[in-house]
Amino acid sequence: MQEFIPYGTQWINETDVKAVQSVLTSGFLTQGPYIAEFEKKIIEITGARFCVAVCNATQALHIAVSALDLPKGSEGITTPITFVASANCLPSNGLKAVFADIDNKTYNISPLSIRQKITAKTKVLIPVDYAGQAVDIDAIKKIADEFSLKIIEDAAHAIGSYYTDGMPVGCCHKADMTIFSFHPCKTITCGEGGAITTNSEALYKKLLMLRTIGITKDEKELSKNPGPWYYEMKYLSGNNRMTDIQAALGTSQLKKLDFFKQRRKEIITSYNTAFTSNSYITIPYEAEGSDSCFHLYVIRINFPKLSKTRVQVMEELKSRGIGTQVHYIPVNSQPYYTSLEPFNEKDYPESSSFYNECLSIPLYPKMSDADIERVIKAVNEVVS
Repeated sequence: MQEFIPYGTQWINETDVKAVQSVLTSGFLTQGPYIAEFEKKIIEITGARFCVAVCNATQALHIAVSALDLPKGSEGITTPITFVASANCLPSNGLKAVFADIDNKTYNISPLSIRQKITAKTKVLIPVDYAGQAVDIDAIKKIADEFSLKIIEDAAHAIGSYYTDGMPVGCCHKADMTIFSFHPCKTITCGEGGAITTNSEALYKKLLMLRTIGITKDEKELSKNPGPWYYEMKYLSGNNRMTDIQAALGTSQLKKLDFFKQRRKEIITSYNTAFTSNSYITIPYEAEGSDSCFHLYVIRINFPKLSKTRVQVMEELKSRGIGTQVHYIPVNSQPYYTSLEPFNEKDYPESSSFYNECLSIPLYPKMSDADIERVIKAVNEVVS
């Protein structure tokens, strides 16, 4: 029986194992020197001034919004085609999540739709670099400046990607903050983990406190200092710390980022060549001038023309040992959000159309050439 090929998975080698072992035999399992080393590596890759590593990207989003200290009842705009965390960080901070439709080529949030959704209550934009392709940050920044809005770029998928102007995602040359995810299915992993980059020293100092239950021991931040034991809780927050175990794994993984990116590009080239002539499939589009480190390879399938449902296609591929997934169910169609505001897919024609057609197929650097050929063969057999 052939080995199952998932849609995504991590690649851990002996170097990574040794990095983690070095932490286990050190004096620090958490709150130690490996955190700073990991943050320094992210700064080197992105060019941002500051980085704050946290336990996961969901909490990175949450404390990023919290750091802005926006008035309760304000609105933030994000995309429906994302993981729920991109939106949840708004209501969890007392704000309203508003959804803008996507661009029908890149599947990123549409700047035109953002503009249409802005009200007097809008305070922040949370664009998502879907599948690893950077958003149109120039257009989004122009809107943000026009309406005095903050930008938190959700780059959970996009470590190693570049904008069309050649700047690395995470540099924060247009965004106030950028967040990354290091879940096992992402380009590099910490097991679980997240990070926030920013060029604002004020935001950086606040994020450090929000990471650690709102607490600081920095003498410059204290209202008084009776002794070396003293600390102050400045903000209400949770424990959002990353462990040194996670950080050591992440640092080791980041050293292989260029290799991982190159291998992903090779797989994508093979897929694009193989599926371009399949009349039922639309392959991913990459904007001219961008340099994407794709986390996902998402095809669109014309299921009515194929005379098969998505469930049938997924089950037939699974029977051939090929894993697939749907990225994503529109967030604003989830029960929590429909309880706040009725969802009508006609109000989001591009997102709805995309959701009804999308399917993610395997993409990860550990795939062998034989794995790639198996996926291509299976997809072309099933989608035909």
